[in-house]
Amino acid sequence: MPLLCFDLVEGRDEKTLKKLLDSAHSAMVEAFQVPESDRYQIVHQHPLHELIIEDTGLGFKRSKDLVIISIVSKKRTVTQKEKLYSLLAHKLEAECGISPQDLIVSITENTDADWSFGLGEAQFLTGSL
Repeated sequence: MPLLCFDLVEGRDEKTLKKLLDSAHSAMVEAFQVPESDRYQIVHQHPLHELIIEDTGLGFKRSKDLVIISIVSKKRTVTQKEKLYSLLAHKLEAECGISPQDLIVSITENTDADWSFGLGEAQFLTGSL
């Protein structure tokens, strides 16, 4: 059920994007124990000049391979979040060649009442999910 939005510098081909999305989903399944079929991902690609992402004083060297992942999810534990951050950094580097310095992740939490998967219903509240 987590919704992942990816903001990227434009130019990645379909195969590269699929590998990125598959790697991120694998990390979500492992860290948040979501079902394999629980996959909601949206990609936004931008010209390089539309993304100004600096290092927040941490000394990171950002590149055109930058990946920003914004996640909306039900409440998760600190341990789950830290595991996700670690898995994303590891998997994106190992499987996609993306430096951990080029990864930014932000999680926004919400509740069961904040989701409708269709039909104008709140499936978590109705018991459908």
